[in-house]
Amino acid sequence: QVQLVESGGGLVQVGGSLRLSCAFSGRTFSNYAMAWFRQAPGKEREFVARINRNNAFSYYGDSVKGRFTISRDNAKNTLYLQMNSLKPEDTAVYYCAAGFRSGETTTDGYHYWGQGTQVSVSS
Repeated sequence: QVQLVESGGGLVQVGGSLRLSCAFSGRTFSNYAMAWFRQAPGKEREFVARINRNNAFSYYGDSVKGRFTISRDNAKNTLYLQMNSLKPEDTAVYYCAAGFRSGETTTDGYHYWGQGTQVSVSS
């Protein structure tokens, strides 16, 4: 069974940076497309970024394009999200997700989810 564990969240000031990590276990990491989603209080879960199996292609939601970078290290079974120039509207619980198909940007496209890590941006 796939297990995902996020870490790296916290409280940061506007304009600051954080790097989230997602540790993958239970199956072969390089067989899965990976993504980050986020969910703010009272809102639906929102697509943030996705990356294909071999780290060759990534895609971002409009709200984070140019500020966030998704990457993966298949040797370490770990997914990352580097977040720069953070804004108050980036405050949310961030989730990593694993799926079988590349190119997915909705929650239905991912089969395994972590428990989430809180990111709070103060103004």
